[in-house]
Amino acid sequence: MSARVTVSISLLAAMSAGVACAHHPAPVVPAPAPAPAPVATAAPVSAPAPAPAAATDDGMARAAAARAVLTQMTFFDFNRADLTPQDRAILDAKVQILSADPAVALRVAGNCDDRGSDEYNLALGQRRAEAAKRYLGEHGIADARITTISYGKERPIASGETEQAWAQNRNDQFEITAGGDALRGQGR
Repeated sequence: MSARVTVSISLLAAMSAGVACAHHPAPVVPAPAPAPAPVATAAPVSAPAPAPAAATDDGMARAAAARAVLTQMTFFDFNRADLTPQDRAILDAKVQILSADPAVALRVAGNCDDRGSDEYNLALGQRRAEAAKRYLGEHGIADARITTISYGKERPIASGETEQAWAQNRNDQFEITAGGDALRGQGR
């Protein structure tokens, strides 16, 4: 083919493309819609303040924290019923809550490890429970609010014949026996 034919075919192709495009009009893009006119509205109504729920949640958290403190155990050395400085700190925290909530009463259960006779461990458990009651009484808590019981070696919390297990079983356990439903905790 000659150069002249090639140029003619190219021109014809270009022209037919232009003619084909001329049959289809360019798409019309709509103009943006005008912004709506502002509408007067009433001031927003505020929802009721969640203060009562927050106060209830806060009160529940304080009560749960108070329960945790009141039921925290104390521990004893082998064959001992005297309170350690750590035991006294635990009891001091109980004194604060008991002083703030005079309707709350506790039972202190003295416990021992499994070494020793039943009779000996019952007596030792009672001395342990009485030591906690005496401490609370010396710090202003009425004796009538604290009862004691000894379980000796009958209610272990850890099993095994190891020093670790025995140490866990030499304890005073505290149970709330009155006033727990209305327990308010500190920081009211």
